[in-house]
Amino acid sequence: MGNKIGAPERIETQRLLMRQFEERDLDGFAAICGDAEVRRYMANGRAMNRQDAWRAMASALGHWRLRGFGMYAVELGATGELVGRIGFLQPEGWPGFELGWMLARPHWGRGLALEGASAALAIAFEVLGQSEVISLIHVENARSARLAERLGQSVWRTEKVNDTVVNIYGIRASGHTTSIQRPQAGPTMP
Repeated sequence: MGNKIGAPERIETQRLLMRQFEERDLDGFAAICGDAEVRRYMANGRAMNRQDAWRAMASALGHWRLRGFGMYAVELGATGELVGRIGFLQPEGWPGFELGWMLARPHWGRGLALEGASAALAIAFEVLGQSEVISLIHVENARSARLAERLGQSVWRTEKVNDTVVNIYGIRASGHTTSIQRPQAGPTMP
């Protein structure tokens, strides 16, 4: 599981605020999870109803409590609009420390998933001390496969997880090239 240090509860990127889920997220999250196209390659491939979206949010918060890391609710920094979730999964029996993502369809193709997943990947290696990170991607999900490759991941193997055949993409810490952007201390002296 890596070291015992937990992930930061908030991450800010250029355009995103990634934070733990709150009750106020239910309407937006239920709308995202209720879109069959968004859920097409996830779990059973079906849209979620409002109650299932609530349970998914509660599960994400429980994962944080049990593991010290989990899925972040992702909102646009400029507007506060909830646009999806990005973060980590490693429930009991999972094939490894996973980085996953899911965004609302109107926000696909804008580089938001790459921006958020890149920040999360840096946290996985630099804060959580993970030696490798995987992403489970349905074998037909070309969009997520491209994102995994842009993150530096490659296909390690194909296996059946929860009755779904997935490609397991992965990257090792030694192959990771980006780092957490920290504020500068101030101007440097010549």
